[in-house]
Amino acid sequence: MYILGMESSCDETSAAVVEMADSPVTVRAIKSNIVASQIETHRLYGGVVPEIASRKHIEAIYGLADQALQNANLTREDIDAVAVTCAPGLIG
Repeated sequence: MYILGMESSCDETSAAVVEMADSPVTVRAIKSNIVASQIETHRLYGGVVPEIASRKHIEAIYGLADQALQNANLTREDIDAVAVTCAPGLIG
């Protein structure tokens, strides 16, 4: 089973693909893991600006998901489940 996970709770956006073992809670392998940082963007403001961070997540997430799949040598059709950040986090 392959899971595409996406994290976007604050100022980093990430996507990863993990291969699960037969047990539903055991990871067999991390097939890919990609992080898009917003550190330089928020450095100008002295901290994270939620509205800017939220927009940057939207801009980055599709490309990161595609890159994570490519790095794992998988396609969307190979993915069995998707896991995403739900809270706490930013509106977006």
